Amino acid sequence: MSSPADILGRYWGYTSFRPRQLEIIESVMSGRDTVGLLPTGGGKSITFQVPALLMPGVTLVVTPLISLMKDQVDNLRRRGIMAVCIHSGLSRPEQQLAFDRARLGKTNLVYVSPERLQRSSFIGELRQWQLSMIVVDEAHCISQWGYDFRPNYLKIADLRKEFPDAVMLALTASATPEVVRDISEKLQMRSPALFSLSFSRNNISYLVRRGEHKEETMLKILNNTHGSAIIYVRSRKRTRELAGVLQAAGISADYYHAGLLPEDKNARQNDWKDGATRVIVATNAFGMGIDKPDVRTVIHYDLPPSLEEYYQEAGRAGRDGQASYAVLLVSGADKALLGRRLADAFPPKEDIVKIYDRIGVWLGVAVDGGFQQVYDFNIEKFCALNHFQPTRVRSALGILTLAGYLEYVDDNASMARVMILADKREFYSLELDSDTDAVFQCLLRSYPGLFADYVNISEERMARDCGIGTERVYESLLTLSRMRVLHYVPRRLEPYICYTQRRQLPRYISLPLAVYEHRLERARARMESIKAFAFGDGGCRVRDMLRYFGEADAGECGRCDYCRAEQRRRNSHEPLDEEAVLADLRAVAAACGQGVSLTVFAERYRSRSDEAVELLRRLADRGCVELRAMRIYITEI
Repeated sequence: MSSPADILGRYWGYTSFRPRQLEIIESVMSGRDTVGLLPTGGGKSITFQVPALLMPGVTLVVTPLISLMKDQVDNLRRRGIMAVCIHSGLSRPEQQLAFDRARLGKTNLVYVSPERLQRSSFIGELRQWQLSMIVVDEAHCISQWGYDFRPNYLKIADLRKEFPDAVMLALTASATPEVVRDISEKLQMRSPALFSLSFSRNNISYLVRRGEHKEETMLKILNNTHGSAIIYVRSRKRTRELAGVLQAAGISADYYHAGLLPEDKNARQNDWKDGATRVIVATNAFGMGIDKPDVRTVIHYDLPPSLEEYYQEAGRAGRDGQASYAVLLVSGADKALLGRRLADAFPPKEDIVKIYDRIGVWLGVAVDGGFQQVYDFNIEKFCALNHFQPTRVRSALGILTLAGYLEYVDDNASMARVMILADKREFYSLELDSDTDAVFQCLLRSYPGLFADYVNISEERMARDCGIGTERVYESLLTLSRMRVLHYVPRRLEPYICYTQRRQLPRYISLPLAVYEHRLERARARMESIKAFAFGDGGCRVRDMLRYFGEADAGECGRCDYCRAEQRRRNSHEPLDEEAVLADLRAVAAACGQGVSLTVFAERYRSRSDEAVELLRRLADRGCVELRAMRIYITEI
């Protein structure tokens, strides 16, 4: 019988597991519910993919992002591992094929979105499978205290009642102790084992750089570092703009966001992974499931909305253990910008209801209709004609998705897919025109595996190979599909909406506290945490971040910008200069928006505390500062 190490070597080519991976694998294989808290880069996928190949039956993986599940399934298939994903973007024949394979034991892993668990028909299908393990990826989504709470995740607990013998594994990369406890309770786990790694990444230097000229700072950083880099921004438009700035400066760069065509995404991602492109400028759509070990620098051009998201994205640097940098660029306008983003993320409830109603009219969905129907949704055109802001409409759709009224998917741009239906013996009797015959022969020649499964194809590539136009390839594939020679699923480029319940009149739309008020309250608290990290000067940034994640005994890292500045101060033998200290106090006061606490002052000058206290007295005597309620206020500006 194969061991976990045998499977790891055979399919992944690794000779050893990363820390905690084998312990998690052995725990679930012994039948014990398990929680794995592995920071970004810790190799969470291996902890369920390896046992899925060793345990009988099917492993069900619940994950929130369709793009991520498709990437994982594609990667597994390239390794010779049978896996399928089931989501609302599939055609009925594709879904049925996936169901048949799971029922007959011809696949090891089935990936589904949490919304799928709301459908009684899907639960009925699951009862026909031999379900051995339930994996909850991004498990923080089940907790109302988590940064990405999704009420649909709460339905996962129903699987425990339906399949009491299936072992449950919950995985997350970033969660506070409160969230970890909530995960095990919400999933009704039975005496779960907990395996975690420290959030500390000793090879990463976390640096905050303040200034109004972010482009100059970005170029300076990249010109003074080497190796691959990621620059994270918060808008698709800015990905293009900054990639252009880098290219004009002679730096090899490209951009990436969820709105690109699948083939463009793959090409840009592969060029960056192979080193042909040094820098990728991206939204947070880039990075999930990408394991490039030699990323030397991650720059956040825009502030992320929470420390959890910052930690996860910054942690894509230095996965090979070599020295790397995570740099956060901060300007004076960023505090106000965070507040505006929060307002955009939670539009007024009446606006959300209005958007819901207008969408139904726009799509032509009758009241009490649309249940489980999928509609392409061009959000830009909808917003232009209805005079809505796209950012607020996307937020409203997210809230309506959480409330269970519909499912909005904007990461589902997918390549065309084909599967051969006819028997090979029928090919000889086919009567096809020259273009259709050329397309069919090109399919058979260029895409192996067509007889067993749906295979991604490129109509553009086939057009080049056949010497005809893309439109003729499309028409030929439709002809072959009508003849039942094959089943052709054209590529989907637009986001879509699927009504998860019948369309309601506006007066019946209700947004629960857990979906709106409670999430708003927690989002505001997380915003304050990233503001404190970015603008605070009270001590080591890494220590404060680790304490946020529950590591109370974390010490100073010695590598962040605060620790580096402190080290320089310690190494200085010159007496403290009154004007320099006063300028320092002004900068800290401006950053935190209030007086400087004596604790912060003591932290900044603790290596020379006696001299600093005497200097502070002199500044007070001069009337430059005033001490009130344990804080230092600047009186001379």
